Amino acid sequence: MKTIIQKIDATNMASSDFKEAAELLRAGKLVAFPTETVYGLGGNAYDSTASARIYAAKGRPSDNPLIVHISCFDELPPLVSVIPDEAKALADRFWPGPLTMIMNKSDIIPKETTGGLDTVAIRMPSHPIANRLIKEAGIPIAAPSANASGRPSTTKAEHVIEDLDGKIDMIIDGGSSDIGLESTIVDLTVKPALILRPGYITIEMLREVIPDIEYDKAVLKRIKDDTIVAKAPGMKYRHYAPKGELTIFEGDAKAVSSHIYNEAKEKLESGYTVGILTSDELAKSYESLATEKANAVNPKLYIKDIGSRKNEAEIAAGLFDALRYFDEIGAEYIYAEAFSEGGIGQAIMNRLMKAAGYHIVKV
Repeated sequence: MKTIIQKIDATNMASSDFKEAAELLRAGKLVAFPTETVYGLGGNAYDSTASARIYAAKGRPSDNPLIVHISCFDELPPLVSVIPDEAKALADRFWPGPLTMIMNKSDIIPKETTGGLDTVAIRMPSHPIANRLIKEAGIPIAAPSANASGRPSTTKAEHVIEDLDGKIDMIIDGGSSDIGLESTIVDLTVKPALILRPGYITIEMLREVIPDIEYDKAVLKRIKDDTIVAKAPGMKYRHYAPKGELTIFEGDAKAVSSHIYNEAKEKLESGYTVGILTSDELAKSYESLATEKANAVNPKLYIKDIGSRKNEAEIAAGLFDALRYFDEIGAEYIYAEAFSEGGIGQAIMNRLMKAAGYHIVKV
């Protein structure tokens, strides 16, 4: 299959820009597109065959639910059996935006789209290209992240091309995603409502609308658990993983940097290529380890600084790009600093721990 690559300028769009993509989606084909969170791999949410194609293109287990994307609130009622009052309140506050709500589905949504469940996850993206594409297609779009299953999510079109070129029909290149982490997912089919996946919309923000909302216990676990029933994407399987072995170091900042330095030094001396995922505050701690050239005898230490700990949004936006960078340079061992678990930090650590297979060292 030849994948069409189409660039669209979000600041200067016309209906004609979306004509081919909309036709492909209505015909059951697959189109990757940018959202404010990460790139999505879209198919017709009403079409069980399109959902099957999404799973196949990603290499994704078919019991892992897809998120259905809509462009406005009026498109919600046909998709669910009932709209809870909490959903209306959350939509008024956070839609369009990086919030996904789980409700009981209507019969119009096939179980192939929902991973076999009687519930459906729905969100309304704020990215102008994503929102316009849904409107032009005239159908809800089922879309997980546009990456090969298990790999770091895609925040740039070139990431999507790397993973899915030749496997899907079109990739819309709309530049980099702003947030860089997938949406917050809230389950409204239970009382109290539960957060199944943390994201840019934090628990503190959600409690301003639903005061008794809590995290699902699975979110706070620090161990791999294959017994979890995946009511939302990312709950059950290892996700976001780079090819190298990723370890997270947690504790006092000086102790963390010292342990990472020593671990990296040992691996470098043994001939391995090493990556370090760091912050502005600790980046200089590792510079003396770096060598000038990378080869089998004298590997290079690759230091990736993803921003200041004082700016969690910056850290979040750079996380997946950094993990993919380590794949590009062939890092065999990757050492990452832990980040605060308050605010957006909860989402950052959720993704980082899954990427590491919960391999965390406390120092």
